[in-house]
Amino acid sequence: MSESYTQPSFFSSHAIDHACAGLGAGVVSVLCMHPLDLLKVKFQVATESPKGGVGKQIWFALKGIKELEGWRGLYRGVGPNIAGNASSWGLYFLFYNQLKQRAMLENPDRPLSAGQYLLCSAEASSHSLFRLCRYRNPDESNMGREKLDGFKTIYRSEGLAGLYRGTSLALVGVSNGALQFMTYEEMKRWAFERKKRQYATAGKEWTAKDEKLSNTAYTIMSGGSKLAALTMTYPYQPIAPHYKNDSSLARTHHRTIMSTVKHTWANEGTHGFYRGLGTNLVRVLPGTCVTFVVYENLAWMLKRAAAKREARKGINS
Repeated sequence: MSESYTQPSFFSSHAIDHACAGLGAGVVSVLCMHPLDLLKVKFQVATESPKGGVGKQIWFALKGIKELEGWRGLYRGVGPNIAGNASSWGLYFLFYNQLKQRAMLENPDRPLSAGQYLLCSAEASSHSLFRLCRYRNPDESNMGREKLDGFKTIYRSEGLAGLYRGTSLALVGVSNGALQFMTYEEMKRWAFERKKRQYATAGKEWTAKDEKLSNTAYTIMSGGSKLAALTMTYPYQPIAPHYKNDSSLARTHHRTIMSTVKHTWANEGTHGFYRGLGTNLVRVLPGTCVTFVVYENLAWMLKRAAAKREARKGINS
């Protein structure tokens, strides 16, 4: 279903409406998922292997933090997480809808193709090369100084080319979000077409109030699109740290992307490219579903509020 930009917006533009919806979705997602992000760090630095199944590990870890530190302990560091995650989603939806609106200028009544969705989402999710310094300097307690020192160290040892090392892998990372949004938009378009056919069969009139799917549908579509995108692009994630770090192994076997791929395949096989996929899915899928469900509902609320405001203006005039 094509996005209608001819209807009134609640704020100054439709892109701002969607940015606010994305911002709110990011905040709610962080509040729901922050304790699990905290556990991810806790498990990563643990010196002993956790016992029991994943469910028991999560439950006892959360219970332990709650007993020792109270609710405040479960949300330690939530402020920076909200600032980063919420602003990231807000900016993403701002740029994404601006790009979609521009792509629809030639033919507003025709829905965008899957390729156009892919290009819009890829451009919106483009990110800088600051990740390179995060691999080289994992301690971010003094983030600004660490990143500057990281740039200086890389430039002195590898030159300008070193600063752009791994750019191809970064583009694969961008494609994850692009594929997710392309799949999500296509699934949403199919769902709306199916809903319209059901209304036509039942003889029901289609109105602006019906331009919304159920929360269950949004949950399934967001989870399914994330699962598909992550499965297709995940192999770059185990490779990227090996290729970007400056260990002795990186200087011998991981000098290029292809040598890293060959070394991983020879030593670990297919498993090496999908190491940690299950854990990653458990971590990201709930947050993705929460984000998209909240975003769709907030965007819908702003859209309906704008329509009601315009209706009141028409009556008063």
